[in-house]
Amino acid sequence: MLIREAIPADAETLAVLSAQLGYPVDVVTIAQRLEDIAAHAAGVVRVAADAQGAVCGFANAEPRRLLIADPFVELTALVVAQTARGAGTGAALLAAVEAWARDNGFTSVRVRSNVLRERAHRFYLREGYIERKRQAVFLKRL
Repeated sequence: MLIREAIPADAETLAVLSAQLGYPVDVVTIAQRLEDIAAHAAGVVRVAADAQGAVCGFANAEPRRLLIADPFVELTALVVAQTARGAGTGAALLAAVEAWARDNGFTSVRVRSNVLRERAHRFYLREGYIERKRQAVFLKRL
């Protein structure tokens, strides 16, 4: 397995994986978002590619600088293709995000995970994360 930076040619697979995570989005939008992240140095998108070069997972993380907390990196998405789960791909992607965070001077990575994603919670606990709190998320469309 190879972990590398996402490129525009990955957009179609990233859209499929995003839908598997529960966030359906079209290929054009994914490509635009990938370009926007790169253009604004707004974080990192890493992909996992199998031995044939096919993308089988991705992780997206962004730096967060808040008035009320020390700077940290937030893992905003981590998904592995259903056919590739259980083979260490998620752990490799998470390790790549953690390395990126360290390389950029951050000392912690935060993850938000829906309370319904119990398998994901077990994964993060196994990877050394601790549960800090549970919360409600509110949204207002503008």
